[in-house]
Amino acid sequence: MSSLKPYSIEKRTVWEAYQQVKANRGSDGIDDETIVEFERNLSRIFTSCGSGCHWGRISRPVKQVEISKTSGGKRKLGVPRVSDHVAQTVVKLLIEAKFVAIFHPGSYKYRPWRPAKQAVPITLERC
Repeated sequence: MSSLKPYSIEKRTVWEAYQQVKANRGSDGIDDETIVEFERNLSRIFTSCGSGCHWGRISRPVKQVEISKTSGGKRKLGVPRVSDHVAQTVVKLLIEAKFVAIFHPGSYKYRPWRPAKQAVPITLERC
């Protein structure tokens, strides 16, 4: 079996993902590690993501929290570990870089900077 990875993840991408997670000020995951605690040993995420170790893991449990809905009631939300959130954000950045460029210009769903609300007037115009 070859030791070569089928993909390359630059440290800059991992750093950008970490910065996004930090800016989001999300909650700690099921391991109760906060972003401040995670920050004390940042090199591990570069090693884990860069080596591909993080990607082969089986799904890990997430912390389940209830949040209030604007319409009343509550809904459950899964909060990943900080390291998992960074890894997920790395994947998001890599996918966006490759696929957003080939999306149809009229496509809005799941695209950064193109909320569904922007699609409503265009849809009305086309109809």
